[in-house]
Amino acid sequence: MANPFRSARLFVSELIGELQKASWPTKTELKDSTIVVIVACLLLGLFTSISDFALLNVVNAVTEWVSR
Repeated sequence: MANPFRSARLFVSELIGELQKASWPTKTELKDSTIVVIVACLLLGLFTSISDFALLNVVNAVTEWVSR
């Protein structure tokens, strides 16, 4: 029967090797990227809210117009 810990140990050693090859961002790059993501999320949320509000008013106006 094969040793299950051998494959786990091989996986972990390969994982560590790959993580060491990766290029990690500096603190400044990380901070700047985080700010960009937060601003983008806020803008997308604002756009979605305005669009939803506008479409709600259009649907309500059309519904009232049709029901008269």
